[in-house]
Amino acid sequence: MFTGLVEGIGKVKGIKRSQNDIRLTILPLFQMTDCRVGDSICVDGVCLTVADISEGYLGMDVSGESLSRSTLGSMKQGDGVNLERALRLSDRLGGHLVLGHVDGVGMMLKKEVLQRSCVLRIGIDEKLSRYTVEKGSIAIDGISLTINRCERTFFEVNIIPQTGIETTILKKRVGALVNIETDLIGKYVERFLKRDGTNELMEESSRIDREMLLKYGFGD
Repeated sequence: MFTGLVEGIGKVKGIKRSQNDIRLTILPLFQMTDCRVGDSICVDGVCLTVADISEGYLGMDVSGESLSRSTLGSMKQGDGVNLERALRLSDRLGGHLVLGHVDGVGMMLKKEVLQRSCVLRIGIDEKLSRYTVEKGSIAIDGISLTINRCERTFFEVNIIPQTGIETTILKKRVGALVNIETDLIGKYVERFLKRDGTNELMEESSRIDREMLLKYGFGD
């Protein structure tokens, strides 16, 4: 579990392909001296496990499933990536709950500078836009952001100067691909409302009410 508050940037130092998987070697450009083998690291929004540590370099395996849903498969040596270590129970939750399970890929459609901040328009598939809501949370390349505007095929977010400095997001050009993780609450609510595991939503007569909440253990 992560917060979407990126700790710093790392640099891709090695990419080794093995059939459908790859091994990434990343050098953090900030202090991560307490990192251990087996720790979870969010790399551009994708939760990966540290498999090897050598002279400050982190080795992590990326499965074919993660490659199929994210931008990690198109990374090149020298690319910068956003890094965040897993949330500890004693930490403050400053962003929002991020799992590191990327839902899909979006495309940067527009970058517009407004005073000291920058507005980004991100194009996404309609299957993802159903989980976007104005003033809701979303993770882009592992960065927790607030949606200012959302439509059927895109959404817009605002990047403040501090976020721009500490992450790679403003280094990306229009047309660049980014990893998207929508807010997990919306996905769970939709799943709960589906009937018998199908894609059909519950009928009006089956809407959430006090009786249903009591049935599932909510309330007294």
